[in-house]
Amino acid sequence: MKKISILVSGFVMVIFLLALQQEQTLTIYIIGDSTAANKDKRTFPETGWGMAFAKLFDQQVKVDNRALNGRSSKSFKQDIGKDGSIVNHWEPIFENLRRGDYVFIQFGHNDEKVDKPNVGTSLEEFEQNLIFYIKQTREKGGIPILLTPIARRKFENGLLIKTHGEYPAIILKVAADTQTAYIDMEDKTTKLVQSYGDEGSKKLFLHVESGDRNYPQGKKDDTHLNTFGASEVAKLVAEGIRELQLTIQNNLVLK
Repeated sequence: MKKISILVSGFVMVIFLLALQQEQTLTIYIIGDSTAANKDKRTFPETGWGMAFAKLFDQQVKVDNRALNGRSSKSFKQDIGKDGSIVNHWEPIFENLRRGDYVFIQFGHNDEKVDKPNVGTSLEEFEQNLIFYIKQTREKGGIPILLTPIARRKFENGLLIKTHGEYPAIILKVAADTQTAYIDMEDKTTKLVQSYGDEGSKKLFLHVESGDRNYPQGKKDDTHLNTFGASEVAKLVAEGIRELQLTIQNNLVLK
C-alpha cells in the first residue's frame, strides 16, 4: 500500500508539473499566407519563414504557425471549402488564445488579388480585416503584432521593385490608428534581397534546377523562400522583436 501511495503521489506531482509548465508556456500564433506557412516534404526546399522562426525560442515559448497557402485577411476567416462550405481558420485560434499570448499578423500577398473575389480585398476591406484581428486578439488579452508582407524578388535596372502596392501602407496606418506594434518586413526584406543583388538573391528563394526530386522540371519562384531564405527572414522577425523590446525577446535563443 505504501508503494502504491508513493507511486500515486509521484504521478500526481508529474501531472501538476506538466500543467504548471503548460500554464507558464507562452504561445506565439502566426496567421498569414504561404510565405510564412509550414510546408511538407513534397514541396522541399520551399520553406515558410514561420518554420525557421519556431526554432528561435526556448522551451518557454511555443510558436503555433497557422499561416496557410493562398489565404488573405479575408479568406483566413471566411474560406470556401472544396464542398462549398465556409471555413473559419481564425476561430480555433481565438478560442484557444490566452492572456499574454501573441498573434503575429501578416497578410497582403493575396489580398492584392482583387480579380479573385473570394480572396482579394479592397484597401478599405483589408484595413477592416486587420482591425478585426487586432480587436479579437485584445479581447482575449492577447498581444497583436502587425507585419508587412515580405518582398518579392523583382529587379529592374539592378534595383528591387516593391510589388505590394498600397497594402503595406494600410498596415502601417492601422498600426498607428490602433496603437499596435508592427514590424516592417517589407522594408527589412527589401534591404536583405537588395544586398544580395539580382543574381545572388536567387539563393534566398525557391530556385531549383531541373532534375530535382520534387521539381523534375526545375522551379523559378521569386515569391516563396527556400530553407536558407526562410532562416534569414526569421532572423529579421527576431530583429524586429528586439527593436520593439517585446518581452519574448528574452526567450530568443538566437543572440
